[in-house]
This record gives sequence, structure tokens and C-alpha cells, in this order.
Amino acid sequence: MTTVLETLDKGTAYLTKKGIEDARRNMQMLISHQLSCTRMDLYLRFDQPLEETDLAPLRELLKKRGEGVPIQHLIGYVTFHRRDFKTDARALIPRPETEELAEWLIKNAKLPDSPRILDMGCGTGVLGLTLAGDFPNSHATLADVSPDALSLARENAAELEITNVTFAESDLFSALGSQTFDLIVANLPYVPETDRPTLAKELAYDPDLALFSGQDGLDLIRRFIPEAAKRLNPGGWLALEIGTHQSTEVESLLRAASLTDVLTLKDLSGIPRFPVARFSAPEN
Repeated sequence: MTTVLETLDKGTAYLTKKGIEDARRNMQMLISHQLSCTRMDLYLRFDQPLEETDLAPLRELLKKRGEGVPIQHLIGYVTFHRRDFKTDARALIPRPETEELAEWLIKNAKLPDSPRILDMGCGTGVLGLTLAGDFPNSHATLADVSPDALSLARENAAELEITNVTFAESDLFSALGSQTFDLIVANLPYVPETDRPTLAKELAYDPDLALFSGQDGLDLIRRFIPEAAKRLNPGGWLALEIGTHQSTEVESLLRAASLTDVLTLKDLSGIPRFPVARFSAPEN
């Protein structure tokens, strides 16, 4: 009878051979998903024999992961700032870097007592729903041009019982009327078309609409920043996620839109990843 530890070791070796990064963690996630336990629980169950009723679906999951299907699609969720979000092919898989942005904003953005928040290009909803959940007196609008992404974000809001949100199918601000906000966050597509041939195979499972934005990746951001600047309340924050080597131009766009306190925060890998800026109303 095959034990949990033997299955973990064999699966890790298989994924390593297939070129999957962080193979052991991936295999731990697959086993814990199949056994409906946490990864930490596995350490207490290493000697547990696995029945064929568990081994058969595990083999299928392992095969798909070896083919490059993202682990998040296989287990059906991603953990983001203490909450589990459903994720599938309808939207971009949330990245750990985005969680860093959410946590920085929760800690550092000094918002009014009842702030209005906008998550533009919300995808699964991880940014907007995290902020809405951690600022319970806020009202958050989650906007996306993709109806499929919005349907996934709505499902996540319902599952997490986060109710201080509304949803809008919108090409940037086209469907948002004259609304203004105290915090606008955006993880818009920023991958250059020129990078398409070199991307990791897992990214093939993300929608193109959520990844690519022109030859240098900044087409949509160039449209977005001037519009977003006009929608900020006095003292309001604008925060984005961008790609490698894009910070200098994005900072210039923010300053050209008359925003202040412009800086780009580095992610845990040291990459300038999160430009933030504020709207300072002119003094009378």
C-alpha cells in the first residue's frame, strides 16, 4: 500500500522531471486538496496508506500539472491575504506579488472613515474584495471589461460574504458615470506582445485580454492613468501593478497627470512593481 510520503516523493520527482518549479510544494498542494486537509496536516499523515479512490484522481491531477495546467486551476482556488478565492480560466490567476500590494495599501493608505474604492480590471476580484473586506465601512466598485471575469468576481464575493461591493462591466471608466474614489487600484494587462513567445507555459491558461497590452505592454495603462487621475477625491490614492522595466515611464505618466507623492514600491524580489501616487487638491 502506497503511503502519503511515498506518493509525495514520487509525485515530486515526476513534476521535477517535467520542469515544474517548486515541485514538492505543488505535490503537497495536490495531495492536501485530494485529502481535504492542509499542507501542514500532511506531516502528521506521512505513514497513512492511500486507497485507490484517492490515488486515481491524484494521478490525473499530477498528469495535468505535468502538462502545465496551473496548480490553481487544478485545486480551484488561490489563497490571498487570508481568504480563499475561486479561480479558473475566466480570469488571470492572482499572483503573490499582487498580495504584496494589497497588504501595503491596507497598512499605509490613510483612507477616510467611509472610503470609496475602485478595483479597475478586477479579474477574480482579489484586490477589490480584499480591500472591501478589510475596510468594512468602505464601498468598493469592481470593474472589468470581461463579463466572464465579473461573473467569477461575483461568485467570490458571495462565497466570502462580502457585501459592500458593486460590479460594473466597463471599458475603463466608460460605464462608471461621474463617480469619484478615495482609492483606485488596478492590475491591468501589462505584458508586451514581444514577450509572448517566451512566456511560461502556464500563462497560456490565462485570458489574453488579461495579459497583453501592445508592443511595450503599456497601451492600456497610458489610457488609464489620465482618466483615473480625474476620478480621485482630494488626498485619494492611485496604485498599480506593472511589469519589469516599466516603472520609469509609468512614473512619468503619473506626474504628467498632475499626481503627487509618486513612487514605485519594490516587490519581494526587488523588482519595481507597484507605482503609487496621490491627488493633492490645489490650495485655495
